[in-house]
Amino acid sequence: MTARLKILAINGSERDGNTADVLRYAAAVAEARGVDFEAVDLRSIRMDRCGPCGDCNDRTIACEVTDGVPGVVRKMIEADGIVFAAPVHGFGTASLMQTFIERAGVGYLRFDRPLSNKVAGIVSVARRYSAGEVWAQLTVNALLNRMILVGSGFPATVHALHRGDALKDDEGLKNVSRMVDRMVDMIELLAEHRRLTGRDDLLASGDVNERVGLALNEIQVSV
Repeated sequence: MTARLKILAINGSERDGNTADVLRYAAAVAEARGVDFEAVDLRSIRMDRCGPCGDCNDRTIACEVTDGVPGVVRKMIEADGIVFAAPVHGFGTASLMQTFIERAGVGYLRFDRPLSNKVAGIVSVARRYSAGEVWAQLTVNALLNRMILVGSGFPATVHALHRGDALKDDEGLKNVSRMVDRMVDMIELLAEHRRLTGRDDLLASGDVNERVGLALNEIQVSV
């Protein structure tokens, strides 16, 4: 029996509020397509900030900080698609998501880019301002990890102020639906390719990570 495809959402909000509502809406869209959808709430895991050790740029092995981040990274690696969702706080990305990007990216993902060719979706939730800026930051993070972003029309930015407002933004939710549907289309296409060809070497980059060969940041990569 073929395992069900899965999308994992990373919720960078400190509250069970509008961002969570949007992800519950996205889950219904995915599950209607026969794809499992799980949301990880960063507020519910123990996540330390990057410490003063300062050796991240020189390390060739994963971060030694013991908290919930490596468990979330494992879930990301096991998933077929990942949605990064965060609200706008102080005209920027909510601090939980920013911390996770730093910890996961520098501590675990940069060595061999294990998220390569997974399908990514981006959601930002805002009262009105900086929704595009936060969406763009999360998009660049997905591209850094060599993920596949499928164009789905307008960005999935949802406007909300008070609790419950996100579910009243019909246009924003429509854009979320389009995004999830296109993610599922691409995930299914990639899965079909793997079944038919037996190959899993799509879009090979040719190098392990972007730091190899940089004179100012040379690292030794063990194979």
